[in-house]
Amino acid sequence: MKALRYHAPGDVRIEDVEEPVCGPDEVKIRVRNCSTCGTDVKIRANGHVNITRVTTMGHEIAGEVVEVGPDALGDFAPGDRVQVIAAIPCGECHECRKGWMEVCQNQLSMGYQFDGGFAEYMIVPKEVLKVDGLNRIPEGVGFDEASAAEPLACAINAQEQIGIEKGDFVVVFGAGPIGCMHIRVARGLYEAGTIVLVDINEERLKMSADAVHPDIVIDASKVDVVDEVMKLTDGRGADVIITATPANVVQEQAVAMAARNGRISFFGGLPKTNPTITLDSNLVHYRQLHIHGANGSAPEHHRRALEYISTGKIPVADLITEHLPLERAADALDIVAAGEAIKVTIEP
Repeated sequence: MKALRYHAPGDVRIEDVEEPVCGPDEVKIRVRNCSTCGTDVKIRANGHVNITRVTTMGHEIAGEVVEVGPDALGDFAPGDRVQVIAAIPCGECHECRKGWMEVCQNQLSMGYQFDGGFAEYMIVPKEVLKVDGLNRIPEGVGFDEASAAEPLACAINAQEQIGIEKGDFVVVFGAGPIGCMHIRVARGLYEAGTIVLVDINEERLKMSADAVHPDIVIDASKVDVVDEVMKLTDGRGADVIITATPANVVQEQAVAMAARNGRISFFGGLPKTNPTITLDSNLVHYRQLHIHGANGSAPEHHRRALEYISTGKIPVADLITEHLPLERAADALDIVAAGEAIKVTIEP
């Protein structure tokens, strides 16, 4: 079968590999969609500390069950339409026992320690089944939509931390797919008030704004975004700021524009080679700011993401603007890197 394999930084190839064999405690699926994200682009360029072997990439996975091992957990059968979690908690550590599975200290991942979904077939390991991480796709939800449940789950987790209230003035940095999903979550789940979308890529800003209709767009390459937000709020600042882009300056701007009792989500991780920012601690102190990290999602967030997609509460189909065959997976990563699409999905 064909698969997109990571060998080393800068060395990612479509190869012929042996079709995987289903073990007694595993489930084998025919991958129908595996969507791409910025993390895939970063892995191709720089590798990842948790990828220590040649591996099949791809972690936003949806497909059809073709074989179930006799000892596999869960009541699955061939023909079931399923979605797979990306980050796999152990279910046993202190964090998991506290209900904080998204920050499990023993976390494993599809496409890292386990072969991922940029392939025709894939094994769902026992570690996924153990934490109830293989989800049935609701009726009426396409495989492509189901593959987008993974990033949506991450947005849901982040916004749980910051507690958006009805009518809040919200700023989202980053006009990529996750920024679009943040806008839809803020509106669909929390009834946010004015929502501002910020980016430095004019074309991507327009493309995403046409899809999710923020109230205001700001091209940060042309204006001082902090000044603009202060003007828009009569000097009060934004109630909620989400930094869905891996840029140091954006995190600094988020603190600078926050209103009193403002809530900030550092959603996009910074480059490992430059992970620090200059923080005006007095702003945090005197404005009583709340700064939250956001690390992936837990299995429960995936189930809720699929539910919100199925009910239409948070639509995602229109955010998937490119459907490409597996043979063009490398092209898909180029499109993502250039910001030429909102969401790109691979269909093996």
